[in-house]
Amino acid sequence: MSEKILYSLARPLLFAMDAEAAHHLTLPALKRAAALGLTRLVSKPQADPRTVMGITFPNPVGLAAGLDKDGAFIDALADLGFGSIEVGTVTPRAQAGNPKPRMFRLPAAHAIINRMGFNNGGVDAFVANVQASSFYQRRAGVLGLNIGKNADTPIERAAEDYLHCLEKVYPYASYVTVNISSPNTKNLRQLQGASELDALLAQLKDAQARLAERHKRYVPLALKIAPDMDGEQVKSIADSLIRHQIDGVIATNTTLSRSAVDGMRHGAEAGGLSGAPVFELSNTVIRLLKAELGDALPIIGVGGIMRGADAKVKMDAGAQLVQLYSGLIYAGPALVRDCAAALRAK
Repeated sequence: MSEKILYSLARPLLFAMDAEAAHHLTLPALKRAAALGLTRLVSKPQADPRTVMGITFPNPVGLAAGLDKDGAFIDALADLGFGSIEVGTVTPRAQAGNPKPRMFRLPAAHAIINRMGFNNGGVDAFVANVQASSFYQRRAGVLGLNIGKNADTPIERAAEDYLHCLEKVYPYASYVTVNISSPNTKNLRQLQGASELDALLAQLKDAQARLAERHKRYVPLALKIAPDMDGEQVKSIADSLIRHQIDGVIATNTTLSRSAVDGMRHGAEAGGLSGAPVFELSNTVIRLLKAELGDALPIIGVGGIMRGADAKVKMDAGAQLVQLYSGLIYAGPALVRDCAAALRAK
């Protein structure tokens, strides 16, 4: 029985549960299935290597950060055929995140609203999980580690949190993503402003150079940005990325817009909206970035990919790789193979 049929049977049961409860049921179940060797039966995409940021990705379809915040399920997720696994966002110290309930499905819109608030066990526990994974130990594939700041760290001291996390995760990452675009940590998106971003990127690049010398290995830095920006804001960010020689940009995170879900149950909940409604918003940012960046640095496209054809639109807009998250909730793990097939035919 194909994974599409299996997921179509499981989805009504999962959707009958609270969204966060379903999340906490599914990942441990996936881990148990991996331990029994069952996930190895999942049909994998054909090899389709792409070299981006100096890294060879086995295929261009990656897992976006947020699904596995603590890096506790890396091996099980890797069995689903992703060309890369990105875990986090992790913060220096453990934090509970925002009060529950904080994750809501909007099935009519193929969307999710979350206000998780970087709930995680802290960077030391995160690194221990990464080190314990056989994916890391065997250097089995591309591993992105996504870093953020603690909610109670003042925004003017945010760089200290990012630098602390960068130093901790650097030895274990294929690349490191700097998340300044979650809408669920107060004032975080302020770091996308021109002067704040310049100051942060300058410090991160200095640290990257020191760490590359110490570990005798260069680990690329990618910046994850929001979809809720106009052309001038995107141009400003693109200029900073080029000026500071950042290695890549991930476009985009969730949106604060509610126009696509106005009037729906849960549509007015606070938090970031992901899934189908963010598709065109992220595509617009990708196109604007591509116009400004040219080939100076690669774009990783994420946001609203619900089928293979959507992944192709992201690539046509200017992305060199794509990432999935909310689409997996609605379409199941077969989405990885569907997207990889659509991009291989490109």
